[in-house]
Amino acid sequence: MTDVPRPTPSPRTAAVIPAAGRGVRLGPGAPKALRMLGGTPMLIHAVRAMANSRAVSLVVVVAPPDGAVEVKNLLDEHALPERTDFLVVPGGETRQESVRLGLDALPPGITTVLVHDAARPLVPVDTVDAVIEAVRDGAPAVVPALPLADTVKQVEPREKGEPEPVVATPDRALLRAVQTPQGFDRDTLVRAHQAIAPNGEGATDCAGMVEQLGVQVVVVPGHEEAFKVTRPLDLVLADAVLARRRAKDGF
Repeated sequence: MTDVPRPTPSPRTAAVIPAAGRGVRLGPGAPKALRMLGGTPMLIHAVRAMANSRAVSLVVVVAPPDGAVEVKNLLDEHALPERTDFLVVPGGETRQESVRLGLDALPPGITTVLVHDAARPLVPVDTVDAVIEAVRDGAPAVVPALPLADTVKQVEPREKGEPEPVVATPDRALLRAVQTPQGFDRDTLVRAHQAIAPNGEGATDCAGMVEQLGVQVVVVPGHEEAFKVTRPLDLVLADAVLARRRAKDGF
């Protein structure tokens, strides 16, 4: 009797969105992820951006430690793709801890993990798909990024407001401005979180943690609309981009 080969399980992708930060640079009020953009919380835009990829089967939102119920209710109130599962878990005190808690919540069978900033609500689906494809093609860690438009100076830090001496001018042709979602082979990202101890505020970039393991990170083209909404002017720009999309797409 000939053994019938078992089909290879299809790779599954999950997105983890740490959304536990307060966003103080946007001023007082709701946490950054819950600020309104075009009448809808930024977090909902970010969740939809991940779920718009047909490769993403699960989105895990890491909420403020005391706000998981509020975030769960928020997701329930808004239309989200039915083909995608959604999960809300309480976060930690730092971004690194929140991402780890999101990783801990992933079910078996997930092979690719995206980590996406809730404050990047307008990343196009083509960028998301490009990151996933690069991971599935064998890259253990992938980041979308853009070339720098401005000249960059390395300085010797001084107290706030004091003039800072320039010590070097890096060649900007060799530099990239990194965006999200960053994509990872699940085992690689889990290993990074097990090996790299949080210091102070914790890691701001999961790819940087993977680099510390000696694992190569590769870059794919980012998109100008995947900018991070950090300051009030960013919110004005995001509203303008969203309005242009709605006028073009008729939704």
